[in-house]
Amino acid sequence: MRVDRFLSNLPRFNRKQVRLLLVERRVTVDGAVVSDPHHEVRAFSRVCVGDEVLQAGKPARYFMLHKPQGCVSATSDPQHPTVLDWLDEPDKDELHIAGRLDFNTTGLMVITNDGQWSRRLTQPHTKLPKVYLVETEQTIGAEYAETFVKGLYFAFEDLTTQPAELEVLGPTTARLSIIEGRYHQVKRMFGHFDNKVIGLHRERMGPLELDAALAPGEYRALTDDEIRQV
Repeated sequence: MRVDRFLSNLPRFNRKQVRLLLVERRVTVDGAVVSDPHHEVRAFSRVCVGDEVLQAGKPARYFMLHKPQGCVSATSDPQHPTVLDWLDEPDKDELHIAGRLDFNTTGLMVITNDGQWSRRLTQPHTKLPKVYLVETEQTIGAEYAETFVKGLYFAFEDLTTQPAELEVLGPTTARLSIIEGRYHQVKRMFGHFDNKVIGLHRERMGPLELDAALAPGEYRALTDDEIRQV
């Protein structure tokens, strides 16, 4: 939200008063003086007029987790452990998952409380690739890559998938890059050839690559540089 709109929405300020506060450079956002009415105020921003705090803000939090098998991509589940159970962090109920993985799929999982940031990472229109290491039951043929780059029709959603890139690494292993996250998409793509996926591991989401130092079940905070890249 624009800072002038944020201030105008408060009952104590009218638009004229807001313009004056900005001109007089009495408004700060996250410690920096703001005079531009278009300056963005987010849920995590600390907004002050003089010494008075109008919005305390909350620290934005960003983590990468090496998801192990056997846990669900949910914040709570009555039957199974969740990915949040691997995090030793306060106020975990404020966090959400950016891009879910199936129960037995492993690899990079991103967890945050910044909804706007996570949407940039996961929405198809941003065209950030999601890269998976795939192991199949049967041999992967050359026709797979040709079909995936053209897109596959999914009758359930009545849509054709966006072009995907396939790099064959071995007879039954490949690296697949997609920009969507349809329901069981990778398994359904290989299922088009009646080839069952028996192993699936997410290596990368956009600019974020799973830290090789993280064992399954381990996590770390993202660096400032990683956060800015999204």
